[in-house]
Amino acid sequence: MWLLFAAASAFFAGITAILAKCGIRQTDSTVATALRTCVVLVMAWVMVPVSGQWAGIQDVTGKSMLFLVLSGLCTGASWLCYFRALQIGDVNRVVPVDKTSTVLTILLALIFLGEGVTPIKTAAMVLIMAGTWLMIEKKQSTASSAAGHGWLWYAAGSAFFASLTSILGKIGVSDIGSNLGTAIRTTVVLVMAWGMVFLEGKQRQVVLVPRRELGFLCLSGLATGASWLCYYRALQDGPASVVAPVDKLSILVTVAFSAVVFGEKLSRKAVFGLLLNVVGTLMMLL
Repeated sequence: MWLLFAAASAFFAGITAILAKCGIRQTDSTVATALRTCVVLVMAWVMVPVSGQWAGIQDVTGKSMLFLVLSGLCTGASWLCYFRALQIGDVNRVVPVDKTSTVLTILLALIFLGEGVTPIKTAAMVLIMAGTWLMIEKKQSTASSAAGHGWLWYAAGSAFFASLTSILGKIGVSDIGSNLGTAIRTTVVLVMAWGMVFLEGKQRQVVLVPRRELGFLCLSGLATGASWLCYYRALQDGPASVVAPVDKLSILVTVAFSAVVFGEKLSRKAVFGLLLNVVGTLMMLL
């Protein structure tokens, strides 16, 4: 069952990037992150009593709380970087870089969780990195070119913090229900996101968000909430070094929708890079 949850997480994560991109055309990425986190938080806490895990709050240990808080902080940092990268870069260039968190997750799982790295996983990591390089080398759009390579640094930061999120989250939900763990760490993300809004003095921009973009941000938040609930349910029962790669297959969903919604076409080199990414990810299942 954990494999099915990981696949569902990939689908919802894939459409999250598209919906979020539609919601940050005029809206500041930090403000957008804070707004959509509100939706994710509501969804996460609603699922706690629905799944019968409300009583588990009193059983949360100090260790679980610590790692959930740390995981939430890393998630918040990853989101802030990710949506800033989406705002100034092409979806088809940002997402592949973000997905390199798979490689980092595998390495961290080896170090902190003792999950072994086999020759097949090593080959898979090489394919994923090569595929990512080919995808980000394609010609970018005019708007993205004007923004320079700033998006690349934000996307790389997103990947780094996302990899830490998986490992810390895995430890945090080892003794409690996955839905409860998701709700706790989402609360941390919300505090961090709104803290950044006020820290940067952007609170007045909240009321200026176009209604249409607010709608897309809410939909993006719902997709993220669904992805998280599936992802951490998969993490609870399955190995992090396998769950994370399956979740990263969301790149297929993102690429398909970005072509339809934004007209972002892949070059032949980028298509080959995408193929290497997918093959490398599927090899992780072996």
